[in-house]
Amino acid sequence: MIRKHSVTLRGHRTSFSLEDEFWEDAQAIARRRNLSIAALLTEIDESRDAASNLSSAIRLHVLRHFKHASEAASDAREPGRASA
Repeated sequence: MIRKHSVTLRGHRTSFSLEDEFWEDAQAIARRRNLSIAALLTEIDESRDAASNLSSAIRLHVLRHFKHASEAASDAREPGRASA
């Protein structure tokens, strides 16, 4: 289900719509990095392309996070390959 979320980033309220699964994964990423969700979203917001909206930037961040984790796990299983 897509839900609307409101957060304060750099002192300003903003809102975005995000599927529950992406929201849960973003929260898990923040916990693993010992960040608040607001701190993670601020990082995502500051690094996103100006033409992209925050919802899309969050989805792409989550996708990239798990893609990199999957690639690192795959590399670690292959003999003779260094982990990324």
